[in-house]
Order: sequence, then structure tokens, then C-alpha cells
Amino acid sequence: MESEELIGKLLWCSRQKKGIKLVGPNENLCDAYIKKTRDSLRSMKLNADANIREWAVDAAYYSRYQAIYALLQKCGIECEIQDCSIMLLRFLFSDKLNEKMLKEMEKAKEQRINLVYYTNRILHEEDFRRNIESAPAFVLAMEKIISETTSGEIAEVRKKLMKILV
Repeated sequence: MESEELIGKLLWCSRQKKGIKLVGPNENLCDAYIKKTRDSLRSMKLNADANIREWAVDAAYYSRYQAIYALLQKCGIECEIQDCSIMLLRFLFSDKLNEKMLKEMEKAKEQRINLVYYTNRILHEEDFRRNIESAPAFVLAMEKIISETTSGEIAEVRKKLMKILV
């Protein structure tokens, strides 16, 4: 997504009731979402092992999303619109995540929508396995970013976001 287009979408997100808001950085909420992330990974594995694909894919997506939300909480950014949170990750942290991981997140979201909301959509075994197998690596990468993000970097992220939200 082009930077100008992404900024336009983030501006839209900031105008929504549950959209982007700057709040105080919150380590406790960050930690709580990391716990949820780990619970989602366990649920993903249990459901995948039981061949309950819909809920395995759902948990794989949410493990990633909760890790993103944990990072946003650490930085004092609140956003209850999932697409907007994912765009925030791309805008604010693309230098810390490779493009492949960002694309995996988008694919995980697409798979979740296809399996949870539709009864006639097919998910090929290879795509299912790739999603399930890549979720833990995504979460680990996010946890690394979270643990390495300094207060100075948080200030820079907030400053970058404030520039476009004004």
C-alpha cells in the first residue's frame, strides 16, 4: 500500500468512534494481551491437532492480532478496528517486520473470514498448514519488538502518528 494511501486510511481510522486514539503507554495491558496471544496459540494447536480447521484458523489470526494490539498498548495507541490496527503496524513498525510477515498477517485474516463467515469456501491443506506453522514465528517476532522497544522509540512512534492525525 502506498504511503499516501495508507495515511489517508489511517486518517479515516482516527475519525471513527473506536478508531485510533493516543492514550498513555500501558505495560500491564501489553502483558495481558501477550498472555491472550499465548492462549490463542495453544487453542490454535489444539484445534489444528483435532482437525477443527475453522477455530484453528481463527486462533491463528487472533494470536497475531493480539500481539499487534499488545505492541500498540505498549506505545499508548488504542484502536478497536482490526484493519486499522494492522495498518498501524505497517505504518509505524514496517522497519521492524519484514514484508513477508505483514503479508502473512493479511492472509491469516483472509483465511479467518473465509472459514468463519462462509460455508462454501475451501482452504487448501498447504495454505492451512502454512498459516498454522507461521503464527508462532509472527508472535515471537512481535514479542521481540515489544521487548526491545525503548521509551525513546515509543516517543518517536507517537510523534510519527501525531503528525498525520493532526
